[in-house]
Amino acid sequence: MKVHILDDWFDTLRTLPCFAKLDGHDVTVWTDHVEDPNALATRLRDADAVVLFRERTAVTRALVEQLPNLKLISQRGVFPHVDVQACTDNDVLLCSKLPKGGAPNYAAAELTWGLILAAMRQIPQQMQSLKSGDWQMGVGKSLRGRTLGLYGYGRIGQAVAEVGKAFGMKVQWWGSEEGRTRAFSDGETVPDSREAFFASSDVVSLHLRLVPETRGLITLKDLQSMRSDAVLVNTSRAGLIAPGALLEALNTNEIATAAVDVFDTEPLTDASDALLSHPRLIGTPHIGFVTQDEFNKQFGDAFDQINAFAADEPINMINPEVWKSS
Repeated sequence: MKVHILDDWFDTLRTLPCFAKLDGHDVTVWTDHVEDPNALATRLRDADAVVLFRERTAVTRALVEQLPNLKLISQRGVFPHVDVQACTDNDVLLCSKLPKGGAPNYAAAELTWGLILAAMRQIPQQMQSLKSGDWQMGVGKSLRGRTLGLYGYGRIGQAVAEVGKAFGMKVQWWGSEEGRTRAFSDGETVPDSREAFFASSDVVSLHLRLVPETRGLITLKDLQSMRSDAVLVNTSRAGLIAPGALLEALNTNEIATAAVDVFDTEPLTDASDALLSHPRLIGTPHIGFVTQDEFNKQFGDAFDQINAFAADEPINMINPEVWKSS
């Protein structure tokens, strides 16, 4: 099969053990990003299968209808960026292995703690001060005895909570009514109100999927409810926060620090961007899931789906009616 892999910006996948699963296929790896569907269709015109790199490229009807040779889209995880109906209408099978009650994305949980520690102990600023020959530049804060507020009672949030408790932090939760009910029934601490959650947390960390219901869920009012010396951490999606709210909260000193791995525009390469360049923002370039171990697991699953399709035994089908009718 002619397999095209999109958005592998640093040509990483070739270095992973799982890449050998594509031996025998005609593989093209694209290391840049193309937004325009017409230009992307020209690039993919001979593709039998396309492997998506997370949610970096949207698969729209305008794209799919220009790819008559395309038979399969393979990826891992949720697929809000894929027009499934357009795929079905054009006889394109979407295969995506969805996590079902297994281990969380520990890589994302680990980076969350990297950002929390960086913010609370002023690690980036202290490093810069040291390298500039100025030695110490201030005094950070201990974690023990402080309150960690986790928004979203899911697998990643629970992995973050385990570490917080090991540090001696008080852990509390907020989220949907269903999530809060589950947290409470599990013996976790759930404040009496949303405002109390934000007001009483020294660190608030977001762990939610970005879906229409959660877009803009965290408002400027929420951030204004936080303590002025508190830290907001976001390793989930930038769209969870209302547009402009995080920058406004930093500019008006509503919160002390924002430590984020996600931005509204990605890749964000404008060093003068108002949020990116803010002196109280600690940022990483969406690397929460970017580890060799996580890549090998995720793309190993995507490549297994390629081989299963080639063997006429497709797995993890999202729109199986395409296969049944072919």
